[in-house]
Amino acid sequence: MSLVPHIVFGPLRAGTTLFRLMLDAHPDLSCPDESDFLFDYLRPEEGWLYDKAGLQRNRIFRASGIVFPEGLDGIAALHDMIAQIQQSGGHPVLMLHRNMEIAAAIFPEARVIQLKRDPRDVARSAIGMGWGGNIFYGVDSWCHSYESWERGVGALRVASLEVYYEELVRRPDQELVRVAAHLGIAYDPVMLSYSNDTSYDAPDAALVSQWHRKLSRREVQLVEAKIGDRLKRYGYEPSGHPAIEVGLSDRLLLWFDSKARNFRFRVRRYGVVNVLLNAFARRLHLSPLHNVIKMRLDEIDSRYLK
Repeated sequence: MSLVPHIVFGPLRAGTTLFRLMLDAHPDLSCPDESDFLFDYLRPEEGWLYDKAGLQRNRIFRASGIVFPEGLDGIAALHDMIAQIQQSGGHPVLMLHRNMEIAAAIFPEARVIQLKRDPRDVARSAIGMGWGGNIFYGVDSWCHSYESWERGVGALRVASLEVYYEELVRRPDQELVRVAAHLGIAYDPVMLSYSNDTSYDAPDAALVSQWHRKLSRREVQLVEAKIGDRLKRYGYEPSGHPAIEVGLSDRLLLWFDSKARNFRFRVRRYGVVNVLLNAFARRLHLSPLHNVIKMRLDEIDSRYLK
């Protein structure tokens, strides 16, 4: 019988790295890094074949130490790579931010945890990563994750567990007891020892609901206008600010503003030459040049990883 992994699903910038470190510290679990690459390059055509070239260029895959198995492809290759994660010790836990519909279709019996964080904080944090030039576009990564979850959750045969980042930070030991019970293991206090071996600090309640202090009223209204009633369905209350409608002219201005801010961010991080060469290679479909520049950008990104 093939190994069924546990799955944690949550938006980028929702505290998934912090949660991953907690899980990986447990002696019965193995959650060494993000696992999106396992599904990002898995294609449904002709029986779920992999885009091997794309996978092997992926920065996180290259850093993982996982080897694509010779003579295998598709679901068989996926199982082999998950088994490689298990070899580092404990039951494998896949940390995902997207492709829930694929993961749930392949592993409907998986024990799944949905990690949630207030989308207003997710949007603010995404801007700092260069994923959106302003708050209106910074929340897009949260929206994409939300939609992926909605597409996939119906295929699960085991009820998922909701974990809110805010509660995980405020009451880490109590929340981890719930998590361990859901995964069928005993809670171990060592799960909170990750700060001894990593650059991540112990849980800090000051990181909760920073949007109250760090977003303007207008920014909060823009986020809430974009995500609409998904905010309450996700488990969070509206700010109470008057609702606004973002018309076509406002959207155009926000789009141009986001593009301009993103460009400045990329120039600061990568240098103008790398940014222009990357755009040139993509537009003209110069794959060899684009691959070289992408590797260079990945190396720069790795310097900013905590």
